Parts: sequence; C-alpha cells; structure tokens
Amino acid sequence: MSTPHYQIIRRPIITEKGLGVKETQHTVVFEVSAGATKTQIKEAVQQIFKVKVAGVRTANFVGKMRRRGQNEGYRRDWKKAYVKLAEGEKMIEYAENL
Repeated sequence: MSTPHYQIIRRPIITEKGLGVKETQHTVVFEVSAGATKTQIKEAVQQIFKVKVAGVRTANFVGKMRRRGQNEGYRRDWKKAYVKLAEGEKMIEYAENL
C-alpha cells in the first residue's frame, strides 16, 4: 500500500535561501516525510500542485539534542526536498493550493 501524497509533503519551507532559490532556479523547498523517496516526492508534488517536475534533490537532517533544565531530549530527524519545476510551468504559490 502506497503512502497518500498529502502525507509525503509535510509543509513548505519559507526561508531567505528558499525564496532566493525559488526566484533564481525555479525551485521550491518542502519538508517531506523522512522515508519518502525522490520518485514519491515527485509524484506527490505533481498530483497536489498540478505542475510538472524536472528534478528532486533531498537532504537528511539529524535531530539535535535539546535540554530544558535537567531534562534532555532530541528533536526528530527530518528530510528537506528541493523540487525543480519544468520549464514553462507556473511557480507554486503556497497559499493558493494548501
């Protein structure tokens, strides 16, 4: 059984670097499920936002240790995906489609 598309794409990452990449390289940045593959991410973006994807790059991040007083814990591990849209596709506007 495959994972639903809305569970693969968690949220858009809106940072200065992400907005710069969006404008210059026609690429959008998402936080995705840690177990998602590049193919699953590509299919999910194409289905949810109705655009064609040229390529996907991913980066895995290890959760950092955090302390509150004597208590120690870890943030969860997560994955970031850079999704490059095909030439001629309109840019994804997050507020319109979510």
